[in-house]
Formats: sequence, C-alpha cells, structure tokens
Amino acid sequence: MATTNDLKNGMVLNIDGQLWAVVEFQHVKPGKGPAFVRTKLKNVESGKNVDKTFNAGTKVETATVDRRSYQYLYNDGMNYVFMDTGTFEQIEVSPEIMGDTTDFLLENMDVNIATNEGRVLFVELPASVELTITYTEPGVMGDSATGRTKPATLETGAEIQVPLFIENGEKIKVDTREGGSYLSRVKG
Repeated sequence: MATTNDLKNGMVLNIDGQLWAVVEFQHVKPGKGPAFVRTKLKNVESGKNVDKTFNAGTKVETATVDRRSYQYLYNDGMNYVFMDTGTFEQIEVSPEIMGDTTDFLLENMDVNIATNEGRVLFVELPASVELTITYTEPGVMGDSATGRTKPATLETGAEIQVPLFIENGEKIKVDTREGGSYLSRVKG
C-alpha cells in the first residue's frame, strides 16, 4: 500500500482488480478545499487511458511489477520466445501482448519485459532501433531537404514515412514509441 503522495510515473496500481500504470500525475492545491492528485492512468492489459482524480493522502494499492532484461530469440509460429539474459530461462509471449512492438523487433534484440506474479504484462523495446530499408521508391533529382516524405518498408516488414533522399538498403534509426517514426540515417 502507498498513498497518492508516493505516486511516480511508471508505477503500477491495482485498482478494482485491474492493473493501471501511472502515465502522469499532478498534485493540485486549490485556494479553497482540500488538495487532490490528478492522474492519467493506462490499463496495462488493454492499453486504454483514463483520467482519475484522488484525494491527497488516499491509500492506493500498488502492484509488484518485475522488469527484467530479455533477448528476443525467435517466433515459433504462435508465440515470441525470449531468453532472460541473467538466468538464461526462456519465456513465450503471445502476439496479443506483443501488439505493435513486432513492427520493430529483430532477433537478438534486448528488450525489457514486465511481469506481475509470473504473468507477462508488456514488452518494452529500446526507445530507438536501427533498421534497414528493404524497399522504397527512388527519390527524384531536386527532392532533398524539402521536408516531404515517402513510404518505406523496413526489414521487419513494417512501413514508415522517411525523407525523400533515403534509398533502398540504407540503415536508419527509428523511434519505437508512438507507432515508429524516422529519426536519422545511421552512419557507417
């Protein structure tokens, strides 16, 4: 148990039997009336976001979430198999839990997996990954730094928007948060 004064971003709360991650919170002390805490919570399983207000000092039940480093090994046709980098134990994660993270997942990539009482809650990719462009339309002479984009297919099969000067076979850095977006070319 904790109080609303102990809330931190990333903390997982158990509210009415469901697990909710604190996305953001704000302590509010109005001129009149008691203080309160305004929070934005994300359901760990469904991904649904809600705004919830608590009175300051209210007790909330916290959930024990174990975050560990795993290495992605392979997809066995039904599940994604990961290996704990500390104990070398393997776990399987269903495609439902993986969600859109598979768009940027490569073999041997290190990820963080959050579990609660042995149950996998979610998989966190690194903030950015380096991927190779397998197909994109060629750029036209003169189209350089105009800010326009074109679709490109990555080695994982995902499609993102890239600047017009990017070509087939180039390695780029992709932001894995919020659906993936082009960050920069990778030199080398």
